[in-house]
Amino acid sequence: MLPPLPDPFLARMRDLLGSEYHAFWASLHQPPAQGLRVNTLKLTPQAFLARGPFALQPLPWLPEGFLLTDPTARPGKHPYHAAGCYYLQDPSAMLAAVLLDPQPGQAVLDVSAAPGGKATHLAARLRGQGVLVANEVVRGRARTLVENLERLGATAFLVTQEPVARLAQVWPGRFHRVLVDAPCSGEGMFRKSSSARAQWHPRMVEGNAARQERLLEAAAATVAPGGRLLYATCTFAPEENEAVVAHFLRTHPDFTLVTPPRLPGLDPGRPDWIPAPLARGLPLERCVRIWPHRSPGDGHFFALMQRDGVEPAPWLSSPPPSRLKAQTKHLLQTFWEDTLTIPIPPKGWVQYGDFLHYLPWDTDWWQPLRPWRAGWRVGQVRHGRFIPHHALALGLQAPRARRVLVFGAEDPRVLAYLRGETLHAPGNAGWVLIAVEDFPLGWGKRVGDVVKNHYPRSWRWL
Repeated sequence: MLPPLPDPFLARMRDLLGSEYHAFWASLHQPPAQGLRVNTLKLTPQAFLARGPFALQPLPWLPEGFLLTDPTARPGKHPYHAAGCYYLQDPSAMLAAVLLDPQPGQAVLDVSAAPGGKATHLAARLRGQGVLVANEVVRGRARTLVENLERLGATAFLVTQEPVARLAQVWPGRFHRVLVDAPCSGEGMFRKSSSARAQWHPRMVEGNAARQERLLEAAAATVAPGGRLLYATCTFAPEENEAVVAHFLRTHPDFTLVTPPRLPGLDPGRPDWIPAPLARGLPLERCVRIWPHRSPGDGHFFALMQRDGVEPAPWLSSPPPSRLKAQTKHLLQTFWEDTLTIPIPPKGWVQYGDFLHYLPWDTDWWQPLRPWRAGWRVGQVRHGRFIPHHALALGLQAPRARRVLVFGAEDPRVLAYLRGETLHAPGNAGWVLIAVEDFPLGWGKRVGDVVKNHYPRSWRWL
């Protein structure tokens, strides 16, 4: 049972929305919309629809976005979810990657990326070319961010835990695309979050606006000439939306608001809701508002801005020379040739502690930062043995292994594997890739007729 909506919030929205207020109020008392975004790193939307696991309605904003129409569906407990075939996301949040429009080969920064909905979408749009820097200062949230990026098969990413001002010092003018998904008062969460309702207070709006201005200021310094900066919130408050954007544009004349694409369900910004001197002369109607009573989703605000100048060409990077000890290199080579059917990359191998990573770009460009995660974590060397990492399995585009157990989505052995149970399957000894249809789920190790389960304990289903 959700607590009641805050009275000061309702009074403000009544004044702002006028005749639309009752429809807005009613929408906040409806069940939240549940969106599903197909992960195009794994399969096309058409291929997913052909499998037909759920009743879906297309979203008007992007071909890979859908609205779940069956309230009894449990998409988070389907093997396709464990295999990273899709991400469950507020439909309005999916618009971020559409507006920012990253292109393969570009450098992209998400300055507050956890839990990873928008970051995984940006990674899918990059198609493994270029680099995604996903930043999150809170360690626990950074861990969730890494897990989601790995589950969806992203391999060309960095996860950092830095103040945005520090990123601006290291990477001034470095990124083709920058996303500022700003912490906010969370009014767009009121349909589904008890804590968002209980914690809301008018003073939150004022305090958030000041923090958002500082965050946007720091993030802007990382945008390359000709690059794009997207400011996003999940609140309706104009103090945190149009007013923050107006203040930024007043102090950064080298940025211009970009006219958004004409798509159903998008409403313009409201310059009339902020002080006239602040709004005067600025095209704030180019901002985008998504309302829960007028479109799918819980509500979002977006402002897409472009920096003056000519955008740099896509980033042409190459893997660094491998830096592995002879024994580690031998263990990796032996595992790779025995287990996988694809050639081992000759360069790009780096060891961090016990873990081996594959990097598609040299480490020099992020110095002196120490990323929390860099590139594709492939495995671990422990007690003289190589143990493949879960991310290696999920980053493979198809079951590219010599020993594979492939199960249908309804096969009870899939659920047994996801629960961490031992499987019985005779065959050649060694590491076995477990897959649901065409999609890897993780590793097992066969000894005799028994396949020991190596699905991560923290991911196992109850």
